[in-house]
Amino acid sequence: MPRAPKPGTKVRGSRTGRPVMALLDLLGRRWALRVVWELRGDPLTSRALREACGVSPTVLHDRMRELRDAGLVSLAEPAGYALTPLGRELFERFLPLVEWSERWAEALRRGGRAAK
Repeated sequence: MPRAPKPGTKVRGSRTGRPVMALLDLLGRRWALRVVWELRGDPLTSRALREACGVSPTVLHDRMRELRDAGLVSLAEPAGYALTPLGRELFERFLPLVEWSERWAEALRRGGRAAK
């Protein structure tokens, strides 16, 4: 059974378990970022998440357990899964990366040069 990486414990890429390394370990797991992305709006049932992500039930179950253990997702019966306030804050921190990625993609389309 997969365990959620925790700050202060050994995680992939870090023997010290610095909080940022624990977060990167968690979010680097298959489908974890996609699940957080899909939960950005209203709560979703397990079935709706599987359909939105195209992920197997087993992998989704593992990711949901890890994200719940990490305090980023909660089960909001009967509506399904939702981001916790901490998970919502994490999602909001992604938004500048989304904006940056759009500029990056445009720069690559223009031959790899970033706009000034």
